[in-house]
Amino acid sequence: MTQQAEASRPHIPLQDRLRQLLDGPVALDKRALLGTLYAEVSRCETVAYAAGWNDALATTRRNSRRDEDA
Repeated sequence: MTQQAEASRPHIPLQDRLRQLLDGPVALDKRALLGTLYAEVSRCETVAYAAGWNDALATTRRNSRRDEDA
């Protein structure tokens, strides 16, 4: 999924998403449940990693502008 698609997707905390999967109307077998959980955790990690890089880049840009203005 692209970053733009991720941004348009409503944010559901991981704990709530896991609860939806576990308590959902369809019972998943162990393999399907583990696969789904792995995909959800990986997605959350990817979003968090990208957000961290975006924050770091924004801070670096801000600091370089201050250095240029000084």
